[in-house]
Amino acid sequence: MPWWKVLLYYFSALLFALTQGLGMNLAFANLTQIQGSIAATTTEAAWLSAAYMAPNVSLAIGLVKIRMQYGLRNFAEVSIIGFLIASLLNLFVSDLQSAIVVRFLSGIAAAPLSTLAFLYMLEAMPPAKKMTIGVSLAMMNTALAAPVTRLVSPTLLDFGEWRGLYTLEMALVLMVMPIIYLLPLTPPPRMKVIVAGDVAVYLMIAVGFGCLAVVLSLGRVDWWLEAPWLGVVLSVSIVSLVSATLIELNRRTPLIDVHWLLTWPNIHLTGILLVFRLIVATQSYVVMSYYQSAAGLLYDQLATLYWIILVFSIAGGLACAALMNRGYTWQIHMAALVMMAASAFMDSNLTSMTRPEQMYLSQALMAAGAGLFLPPSMADGLKAASAKGPHYLVTFFVIFLFTQSIGGLMGSAFFGTLIIIREKFHSAALVEHVLLTDPAVAQRVTQFAATYGKVIGDSAILKAEGLALLGARITREANALAYGDAFFVAGVIALLALAGQTLHLVVIALKSHLSIHAAAVAPTLKE
Repeated sequence: MPWWKVLLYYFSALLFALTQGLGMNLAFANLTQIQGSIAATTTEAAWLSAAYMAPNVSLAIGLVKIRMQYGLRNFAEVSIIGFLIASLLNLFVSDLQSAIVVRFLSGIAAAPLSTLAFLYMLEAMPPAKKMTIGVSLAMMNTALAAPVTRLVSPTLLDFGEWRGLYTLEMALVLMVMPIIYLLPLTPPPRMKVIVAGDVAVYLMIAVGFGCLAVVLSLGRVDWWLEAPWLGVVLSVSIVSLVSATLIELNRRTPLIDVHWLLTWPNIHLTGILLVFRLIVATQSYVVMSYYQSAAGLLYDQLATLYWIILVFSIAGGLACAALMNRGYTWQIHMAALVMMAASAFMDSNLTSMTRPEQMYLSQALMAAGAGLFLPPSMADGLKAASAKGPHYLVTFFVIFLFTQSIGGLMGSAFFGTLIIIREKFHSAALVEHVLLTDPAVAQRVTQFAATYGKVIGDSAILKAEGLALLGARITREANALAYGDAFFVAGVIALLALAGQTLHLVVIALKSHLSIHAAAVAPTLKE
């Protein structure tokens, strides 16, 4: 393939990834800013993320077989038309109810685009480079949408709030639409892979994953133990997934090979990918939440930080491609875990006075580590599934979707819940030391009250205002300490993962050594 055509396929893959990623992130990253335009409270606006993720987390499982049976070209053409219609509907959203319906449809329509972004990247690579450079660059592209969203959001919101955000998505869809026709993918041979029972099993998986996505999206908002409906939805999820598993165990040609899914290499891969999503949630969720909620900063004040994240995400992806091309895999994981652990521990010392400038180095390390970590695992999983046959690709996508889509929601839910709990703990601990009989505390209340001295004459009201300001200061400090705890926990998880990976490598080395020794001793024993 000529170099100019390779570049065309690469930029096409990048454009598909940005179109899908921006469509997902534009609403999620700007819930606070857009809730007024759709007349929604903060709690109600959280349903927008849940509505998008509910269908999106499982669709790629079914799309694998649909693509195999009906052809890649038909799959691509229908996918892009569906996404175009969903993007157009976003421009007609006027209230919360219509926004939820349109976000649900957008979640359905966006699922094929991530597949197309991946396939266009592999198309540009020679066969020997597809599982090294191709996979690395494809994973790098998926990481770019989050920082780009934060960089373009202020201008789009000024342009037209909700409609301003999704006018960009509409423009991107119109840009990628001709690519399907002018730069087609090489169509693999069609094969009949959809059999009786696949649809029923997929619907069970879709219901199970969708309900789980709703619970994880809204659990920390409505609070886990205070909303009975969360328990009902979680029960439906568990029943659906268990039912699908039991049916698959007894099918001759299952949609998902549960026996292969539960082998040790796949369990190990699932653990690695879940740990990755948990740690990376500190950048995608904790940092954003801290500066928006606790520090009160807007995206235009964080632009330099997100430029750094974007640049180092690209640097991490390119470095991973170069290292994988030279045959490194586990070494990349070890280096990435060290970088992510260092980043988390650096940020665990944040205070209420921490500003973006103090996080430039730590978040650069996190972005580069994230760019390094995922591609080797993805390549190993794809190689193992491809070696078993095309039917096993569906099973691999179950692992990948569960760890990336559901895993991402788990990360946000885990750290969001941890921050709330630790904020209450730190608030209680700080309040214990705030006594009005303490001269220092009394002096601080007086100082705070003095800010209203020129407009409030009543001394009792003035003192109450001083106490309210002191309470707000305590809450702010408790929030900062809670976010520091979240970063510390992420660092501990990274260190535990590093220790587990080291132990895993030691066990593999010992097994290899023992097998070589046994092979060398066997001829001697025969003699």
